[in-house]
Amino acid sequence: MADSALTPEQLATVKEQVFKAIGFREEDGPVVQRPAGPTSASDTDAEAALDTDAFFVLFSGYLVFFMQCGFCMLCAGSVRGKNAKNIILKNLLDACFGALGWYLAGYGLAFGEDSNDFLGVSNFALHDVPPSRYHNWLFQYAFAAAATTIVSGAVAERTSFVVYLLYALFLTSWVYPIIAHWVWAPTGWLSARFVYKSSLFNGTGLLDFAGSGVVHLTGGLAGMAGAWIAGPRLGRFDASGKAREIPGHSASLALLGVFILWFGWYGFNPGSALAIVDSSEIAALAAITTTLSAAAGCITTLFISMAISYNATGSIMWDVIGAGNGVLAGLVSITASCAVVRPWAACAIGVFGGLFYTLSSSVVLHALKVDDPLDAVSIHGGCGMWGLIGAALFADERLVHMTYPTILNDDTSQARRHFGLLVGGNGQLLASAVVGIVVIVGWVLGHMVPFFLLMKKMRFMRVDPQQEAEGLDIVHHGGSAYPRELKGSSTDKLTAGSEPSFNAVQNSKVIRDIMNDVEIMKGQIHRVFANQAGPVSRDHSEHSVGWSR
Repeated sequence: MADSALTPEQLATVKEQVFKAIGFREEDGPVVQRPAGPTSASDTDAEAALDTDAFFVLFSGYLVFFMQCGFCMLCAGSVRGKNAKNIILKNLLDACFGALGWYLAGYGLAFGEDSNDFLGVSNFALHDVPPSRYHNWLFQYAFAAAATTIVSGAVAERTSFVVYLLYALFLTSWVYPIIAHWVWAPTGWLSARFVYKSSLFNGTGLLDFAGSGVVHLTGGLAGMAGAWIAGPRLGRFDASGKAREIPGHSASLALLGVFILWFGWYGFNPGSALAIVDSSEIAALAAITTTLSAAAGCITTLFISMAISYNATGSIMWDVIGAGNGVLAGLVSITASCAVVRPWAACAIGVFGGLFYTLSSSVVLHALKVDDPLDAVSIHGGCGMWGLIGAALFADERLVHMTYPTILNDDTSQARRHFGLLVGGNGQLLASAVVGIVVIVGWVLGHMVPFFLLMKKMRFMRVDPQQEAEGLDIVHHGGSAYPRELKGSSTDKLTAGSEPSFNAVQNSKVIRDIMNDVEIMKGQIHRVFANQAGPVSRDHSEHSVGWSR
């Protein structure tokens, strides 16, 4: 940030606001020591307020970390049963490796007390971090872990453990922290929290309250790089390049994951107020807009899928997975603006988030030929971009000033923040959003594409085709997550002179095979009546209902 010749009063204001934002108290040393002897009522109230804010941030961090469980269930349900163990273990390990990367380097690069416009240069491995900032470390770690786990869905079912663990460490210790510093650190060159007359676009900064760009766009772009370089799963495209459906094995697990993620978002967005004592209105508004945008995204996506199915087949299909993805699209879309838009605008942002997700999902799969089993690129990358644009269009003037109070300009006539273009603003926020998107895209792809290409060159990127076909659970994890053949068990054996016993495992397998064939026949019959011509396909792989073998 350029020097702006601040007065002592302005410096004091900046110091007070910065310390409050990062949870630092001036009296903190290596160990926080409360003064001995009696304290005044005002001192007690101040301590209580700080402790309440710290608890709020900690609890919000717990909710955000619980989103890892949601991602885990969503991923498990969206892949085939033969890869369920593999994907849930990867979700577990990216949280573990991400914690180490964030501890050793990530937090210092993002929020180190000594810093410049580009990065932080202190507090690595929590060195010299006062205990009063520990809650901030945990909260920000949960965000870094969320960005990392987004990639797991995009590269699921064909990547190796080695590349997955290395990318998790790389993303949380270098790629993500730099972006977080730019946008969220007080000295970051894209920061909207503390701006000067010399800041981007005359004191604008990038409005990204909770991370549409910092977290979701970053994770979505990294997933895009990984999915593109890894290539599609076996059988995802036919010889002509037409996409084939490879459905996940459990819509129940996937929707459970969506609900857990939605619940966790109430820590993700309202918790980004970083305080509750003086910021309850901001946190409450963020909770309301989060709810409305999620609902609008779900309903929009559901009706779009209904219209598409009716146009293609003449019948209406209620797409369960699509509706769940619509919820996530709405959540990602509102994350940047949850504290600065009115409820009606949150509904609009959610609606356009559902539209943007549907369009980008089609482009990624059919135009770019990128195989993304969870639509992570479209949900997090595409809607992350839209979230930044939506904030620039709908940010309300009063809410912007309430959420981002500090602005330091020598000319007091210019000491007002910019607000959304569609609610009376002048377009400065939109220009800032475009700049933010461009630099985030450049930074993430500029690092993750070479990283994944190097992994591919070293033959670390992808598992052997035979292993992929057989299933990663059997090859790498000692067997299926859903064992159907219990060899050597009592159900497989008949004692002498006894009647054959009912083998529930074998019968359930027979039932699944029958159901699979029934679904194949239904698809063939439906296609004959829909097209009124053409031979019936015998390619069962095109109509698999998702049971793995």
